[in-house]
Amino acid sequence: MAVASNKRPVMTFYSDALSAYSHRVRIVLAEKNITVEITDVDPLNIPDDLMDLNPYGTLPTLSDRDLTLYESRIIMEYLDERFPHPPLLPVGPVSRAKARLFLHRVDKDWYTLANAILSGRKEPAARARKELRESLITTAPIFDAKPYFMSDEFTLVDCSLAALLWRLPSLGVDLPAPASKLVHDYAERMFERESFQLSLSEVERELRG
Repeated sequence: MAVASNKRPVMTFYSDALSAYSHRVRIVLAEKNITVEITDVDPLNIPDDLMDLNPYGTLPTLSDRDLTLYESRIIMEYLDERFPHPPLLPVGPVSRAKARLFLHRVDKDWYTLANAILSGRKEPAARARKELRESLITTAPIFDAKPYFMSDEFTLVDCSLAALLWRLPSLGVDLPAPASKLVHDYAERMFERESFQLSLSEVERELRG
């Protein structure tokens, strides 16, 4: 997936087509209509040119002229500052700090559990699946409190949540009513955004059939 533009891209985004971490950055790229070349990379076969840029050989990795970044949250915040319209973090320092805290909690509380489910280890995956399900049930009313997650505007937090919620069926996480409706309604609002649809790789589309 590449954002269309008449300009020759000077920015390259090395992406894992199946990873939520890469996906959330692709949502940001699409939301801001950034001119970029997106290169899908097999995480088990990192090419030498990427290793030259990123000594850890991890995905996602962003190359922008002489700058290389390789942590998804750092990349997301960099893109938001470098391309300020539309803003994806609040302007005020207090609201901005709260949004960053939400990002941290999504990573620590939910992305970590998703990683455990995907680890392939049966017992840890089962525990993580149960914990993620229970955490989403507890948090479900928050998804319905405002148009976006704890915000009246679409933010980087929504980018992270949308990428994760798209994967719930493939993670084997189902929610009981009424939590399922609250989370589902929020998720559908995110999935219907043009930027989200543009961000999806072919393999990600297959996650939902």
